[in-house]
Amino acid sequence: MTIAVLGAGAFGTALAITLAQAGKVTLWARDPAHAEQMHTARVNDRRLPGAPFPDTLSVTADIGCVSTAEVVLLAMPMQQMGSFLATHADLLEGKTLVSCSKGIDLATGRGPIALIESACPRATAAVLTGPSFAADIARGLPTALTLAAREDASALQTRLSTPTLRLYRTTDTVGAELGGALKNVMAIAAGVVIGAKLGDSARAALMTRGFAEMSRLALKLGARPETLDGLSGFGDLVLTCTSSQSRNFRFGLALGQGEEFDAGTTVEGAATARAAVQLGQRHGIDLPVTAMVAALVARDLSVSDAAAALLSRPLKEE
Repeated sequence: MTIAVLGAGAFGTALAITLAQAGKVTLWARDPAHAEQMHTARVNDRRLPGAPFPDTLSVTADIGCVSTAEVVLLAMPMQQMGSFLATHADLLEGKTLVSCSKGIDLATGRGPIALIESACPRATAAVLTGPSFAADIARGLPTALTLAAREDASALQTRLSTPTLRLYRTTDTVGAELGGALKNVMAIAAGVVIGAKLGDSARAALMTRGFAEMSRLALKLGARPETLDGLSGFGDLVLTCTSSQSRNFRFGLALGQGEEFDAGTTVEGAATARAAVQLGQRHGIDLPVTAMVAALVARDLSVSDAAAALLSRPLKEE
């Protein structure tokens, strides 16, 4: 299967580097100047410095590169995916489209599978998600991810696996999508806890109650519990709530410290928190941590007031 990776951020670049070990891969960048820079330097100094490109990886700013690809990885921010798919639907129709985004579309409340199927009904949609940092993948460090598709994806699983990137497949697309999306919200909350110097015990409590919250919403929407217990739920939650490599955690850390955060850095959990609150209200699911994050991001609530609100909730059984 020939592969094109659309999106030259850190994660898209890392996937292109590791997948090019097994065959030719094309990495598409939106910015022609960035594409030319990577083509010449054979490294993405802007997003993933120190990770050289193999000879089997080519770079382009021509979206026509997808015409020769059987598998297209969509490695772009979740809030840009809907408009991208609508703009390029004719080129992408009939392909195997694998979303590498973790989030919920704020405009529609949809996950990536639904966005793909709406824009390209003859495409095969899948999601690649799970606990991973771009730098680890690019360096060839052991990483395990979840590949979710409605139908059996054995052949795709084989093509996207490498000696150091191990994929586990599932047909529970809802669970895989929501696990990856909602853990970003909890990572922001965990960053706030540490930034506000509330302690590691508070972070552990936040992660535990946050995971229960993730599970409540996902199961209501049709996910299977074992999916949330796996890589795309619990595994990803642990990684992003405990490492400063996580952009969502660093964003929360800045919030907790009362500092500004780089506006040019994509923080998927910020928009996802708002979208998840809307889903929770629609389905009658209580999401106190998610609502707190949404309020903090909107600057509608102070960190001290958010902590007090969570700690003053009624006592109950676990």
